[in-house]
Amino acid sequence: MDWLQVWVLALVQGLTEFLPISSAAHLILVPVLTAWEDQGLAFDVAIHVGTLVAIVAYFRHEVAVVTRAWVRQVGGNGATPESMLAWAVIFGTLPAALAGLIFAGVIEAHLRSPLVIATTTIGFALLLWLADWRGRGSRDEFGIRWRDILIVGGAQALALIPGTSRSGITMTAALLLGFSRRAAARYSFLLAIPIIALAGGYQTLQLVQAPPDTVNWLQIGVGAIVSGVAAWLSVHWFLKLIERIGMLPFVVYRLILGVILLWIFL
Repeated sequence: MDWLQVWVLALVQGLTEFLPISSAAHLILVPVLTAWEDQGLAFDVAIHVGTLVAIVAYFRHEVAVVTRAWVRQVGGNGATPESMLAWAVIFGTLPAALAGLIFAGVIEAHLRSPLVIATTTIGFALLLWLADWRGRGSRDEFGIRWRDILIVGGAQALALIPGTSRSGITMTAALLLGFSRRAAARYSFLLAIPIIALAGGYQTLQLVQAPPDTVNWLQIGVGAIVSGVAAWLSVHWFLKLIERIGMLPFVVYRLILGVILLWIFL
């Protein structure tokens, strides 16, 4: 890879991973527009690690609080809103993890086409707009119930289809359940931690099993740092602005992106 490719791919991964605009659609579009060669599995692992470190660092206080509450509950103390949120993250991850194990081959073989990505980018953008327009409420993430966990977790499993956007579909479900914009975003971001960790672990296993290859460790390190900083900034500003700007700018952006993909590939 040249350094322009390192910076662009790391920025795309970091900026789009947590925004409701579909990182998969962007990572498909970038090589089409640039004709770059595949960046390799080691770089993919690095930029995912960067985003994982960023989201854990950003929510370090919340992660510590809910983890301690969960440990206390497992140890025999009573349930609290904080321990319930920990359970919500754990059980909300299971549908996507199981769907990935069962359907990964089918998705890889049949659902990674540009037409599918364009269709899901547009379709789920409209659903996000509908949820933001009609479903927004005042509930926060600490009032989550088992029904909410089942619905949002099931929605997250749909994000295995490229173009859906993991953050977009989980925020959509949470908004329809009456969560505030900020609470929907915060729960979505907390759900991202185990999912990114699982995806990164799977990629690392593939990397270990692959034939040894020459790795540019400087580019790997820069890619991880750039993706991490970009992810931290995108989460920070999204949470600061979401109550004021709503989801409409992201919906419009996704519609434009979907149309561009259709124009390129049809």
